[in-house]
Amino acid sequence: MKKIKLNFKNVFNFLIASILVFGFVGCEIDSFAEDDQHSFGDITAPTNIQITAAISGQDGDNPNGDGSGDVTFSGSADNAITYKFVYNGEETMSSEGTVSYTFPKLGLNTYTVTLIAIGTGGTTSSTAVTVEVLVTYTPPAELVAQLTTGVWRVAAEEGGHMGVGPNEAANSDWWTADPFTKASSGLYDDRYTFHADGTFTFSAGADNELFGKVIPLERDFGGDRGQVSVANNEHENYPVTQDDVDKISGTWYISAPGGVETLNFTGLGHVGFYIGSHSFEILDRSNSKEIRLKNYFSEENNAWWWKITNKD
Repeated sequence: MKKIKLNFKNVFNFLIASILVFGFVGCEIDSFAEDDQHSFGDITAPTNIQITAAISGQDGDNPNGDGSGDVTFSGSADNAITYKFVYNGEETMSSEGTVSYTFPKLGLNTYTVTLIAIGTGGTTSSTAVTVEVLVTYTPPAELVAQLTTGVWRVAAEEGGHMGVGPNEAANSDWWTADPFTKASSGLYDDRYTFHADGTFTFSAGADNELFGKVIPLERDFGGDRGQVSVANNEHENYPVTQDDVDKISGTWYISAPGGVETLNFTGLGHVGFYIGSHSFEILDRSNSKEIRLKNYFSEENNAWWWKITNKD
């Protein structure tokens, strides 16, 4: 057997050097950790938070505004970095602390808007304001007659019956559906009925399924319901109950914020692919059997285009 000779002096020197090196590194790591602990500075929650509402046309003779439904909200707080406004479940960020809404519902209605002031380290403070706003718009009689004629559905047999693109685009620049592209989803057998008394009836069809985005579906209807999301964070066959259908059915009305005719739903009412949006701009209604619509998906900052028809 070969004998191994150890030089104990060299071993001792090596051990001492190792202790010094690792001790130095440990000190450096501790030093960095201490620096990191203090890199964010003091964490201070916003204080003295305030929110005000300026209703368009409001004066002594018109305390609820000029009938346009336009309201500008302004917020302020000490030690705030940015602000978030929340209305009807939708959130709008504003570093300046201002946001404008056009409330579409006809008549005199009450709305509550919440202001969240965000400070260092994500600390928040919040307050809310309630306003009464008058909207006096009367929709064109021919539009009401068109919508209340027959039962409506997505025009699956036509190219461009759905599509997506930038918010500001005139058309669905990113993707446009070919006929029956989403035949495997729960979309094409959904039906929408607009009644003359302002009520709205939704049917999920024989499959009792919705097609839509994961976040709004699971948020508004409750969980994934055993579904696994497909491409683009979508549920193609999201099951719904009669209680869900009742929440989608409700009332409908037409408004014209900024002069743009808009189809609105209460509750979870919608047409087409579900993105949690309940207002649809009317782009074209020149064909009595077809209407082109556009709505907006705030979570992804994009817009969706639709063709609906009342053809059999």
